[in-house]
Amino acid sequence: MSSLILAGRITRIRYRNDENNYTIADLITDDTRAAITVVGILAGIALEDRLRLTGSWETHSRFGDQFRITEYELILPETGEEIQTYLKRLGVKNLSKAKIKALVTAFGTDTLTVIEETPERVRDLKGFGKKTMENLHEALSRQMAVKRLITFLKEHGIPMVHCAQIQKCYGSKAEERISENPFDLITDVPGMDFATADHAAQTLGIIEGDPRRIRACILFVLGQFTARGHVFSPAGELLTRCMEQYHMEHAPLTEALSELSTQGHITTETLSKGGETIHAVYPQALFIAEQNIARRLAMMLSIPETAPPVSREEIMETVLVKLAIKPSEEQLTTLEEILCHRVAVITGGPGTGKTTLVRSIAALCDHLHHDTVMAAPTGRAARRITEVTGKKAVTLHKLLKINFKTGTFDHHRDNPLSGDVFIVDEASMVDTHLMHRFLDAVPVNATVVFVGDIFQLPSVGPGNVLADLIASERLKTYPLTRIFRQALESPIVMNAHRVRKGEFPDFSVKKESGLSEFYFIETGDPLTVMERVVDLCATRIPATWHFNPFEDIQILTPMHKGEVGTISLNTALQRALNGTGEAIESMGRTFRSGDKVMHLKNNYEKDVFNGDIGIISEINTGKKSLTVDYEGRKVDYESEDLDELTLAYAISVHKSQGSEYPAVVVPITTQHYALLQRNLLYTAMTRGKELVILIGTRRAVEIALANNQPTRRRSYLDRRLAEAL
Repeated sequence: MSSLILAGRITRIRYRNDENNYTIADLITDDTRAAITVVGILAGIALEDRLRLTGSWETHSRFGDQFRITEYELILPETGEEIQTYLKRLGVKNLSKAKIKALVTAFGTDTLTVIEETPERVRDLKGFGKKTMENLHEALSRQMAVKRLITFLKEHGIPMVHCAQIQKCYGSKAEERISENPFDLITDVPGMDFATADHAAQTLGIIEGDPRRIRACILFVLGQFTARGHVFSPAGELLTRCMEQYHMEHAPLTEALSELSTQGHITTETLSKGGETIHAVYPQALFIAEQNIARRLAMMLSIPETAPPVSREEIMETVLVKLAIKPSEEQLTTLEEILCHRVAVITGGPGTGKTTLVRSIAALCDHLHHDTVMAAPTGRAARRITEVTGKKAVTLHKLLKINFKTGTFDHHRDNPLSGDVFIVDEASMVDTHLMHRFLDAVPVNATVVFVGDIFQLPSVGPGNVLADLIASERLKTYPLTRIFRQALESPIVMNAHRVRKGEFPDFSVKKESGLSEFYFIETGDPLTVMERVVDLCATRIPATWHFNPFEDIQILTPMHKGEVGTISLNTALQRALNGTGEAIESMGRTFRSGDKVMHLKNNYEKDVFNGDIGIISEINTGKKSLTVDYEGRKVDYESEDLDELTLAYAISVHKSQGSEYPAVVVPITTQHYALLQRNLLYTAMTRGKELVILIGTRRAVEIALANNQPTRRRSYLDRRLAEAL
């Protein structure tokens, strides 16, 4: 579609995201005087500003025709009347209408140039003191700086989406800093890629062989490795990727690698693992984290262990009295031993009694008057462990008291946590950085119990920590292998264990009623899959199993894009389940009263966490605000907070970790090819408690079963721990 150019005046700003300057605004066009809606990235723009916009028309399902902006230019006022209006909007203290008129009378169309470049001339006018002049000069300079920055970024091919972060990071020195070293953008500005910084460098006259370019390329590609979960990159793979993708030469890359190591940005180390010699390149922070995890655990395990003063019979009686549960032989042995160890791991799949064992350990700790601390990596997982144990659990970030502005924690080895026994549930979700911070803050004489399922998806951040702790064979590990009788009767549990072993699920088991807990609906066309998912959620499952589509049914999908991604499914499900009523729009998304929504990032002020799901209970269309009900707790969102929310009828499998739902529907098609993995399918299936429905193709299921590669994340924690002990 060809681009169009429009010019006009901003009359209303409906929405603005201050982090990326995504804006929805009303504009009166210069030529037709028509009122239109414009959407896109608009940095440094205020009401009444005149703009020249490049973009194209698109049609929104609810709000009709909108002009999607790809480029824009601020048009400075040209006539005396326009300049007077512009100066008034600056809101300078003591700058009255009379003074503004005097300025324009004195300097005419050069008024803005005079104020910015020769402000001392303003003081010659009657009634203009030094303070007024300085305030006026400062206010206009800020406006002009934004305009110049926008022009500068456009000239050097840097997308406007980065403008706000560049301003925030560099302030008035932005152009100077970028001109000095555009490659600093990669580390200083979130989301900036090497290609963009490299293009800017070329336009600024920086040659291909510049050492700064080569060092930046190495750090960027190393960052790509860690974004995929690796703690380090083999040097050969790292340099090869730099050469192939960005046409670097081997000799300068080798020299740059040495310089980065000397400067403390990376650490290089020769490792030996599985008979393979690896020349590893670590980001410095990850090297320190991995090394310190091993050292801290070795320190804890070096302290002599003491058996708690409790007999097997007393353990049995305690669990019976407190929980009305008779422990199995496997569980009783674990309870008898686990508090004898400084650090221990409990791992097992669904139906093996992990939750019962955690409840029993908590009850036993209470009986022994231990100060027990319960924690989990996410808010959802923390609430779940609170529900099953009756003991308050918190997120690891909250436990460590993170300061999100500085990225530091209040608790560390010099200000340790308080507690005798620390139980960390869903430990497979804890990445290398967070595990390092947690262990750094745990008292060395405390007991730590990690609980998790190593066959689930690994942490989003780098590392495969829980699996590495077990693989080191230095921590006492209790693998729960016995599937309890009740679980043996569950097709969900049995098929989860089949998938874990790489076997195709068995869909033949049915209850006496003729219904099953586990279904596979074979459908090849992604559009048909989407339609059937909507029908299942809106009609068939509620009618057959009487599940509430908002509270009980969760759609889990591997990806965000495509017909069966979260974006498309949420739009279709919202239309089917909640298509009428009051609504507001934020960043192209429509929220309605009654919608199922998910919070996207930890917000400790609101006490809401990444992945929390609730229902919109109230919409204020005038203020563009809303209230979300999180299981009885109401949380208010102003218009500027709405970017923290998204629709949650369908969510990604990664976002579901640590949660359980009565019913889950999992679309799985070859459209998801790049993301189809055995542990992803296993994780999705084990989120369902009473009903799991897979819908897609057998080929997609087979691809997922065959792809067991995520367990091969590059890390050396298992060997470090083995060597440290």
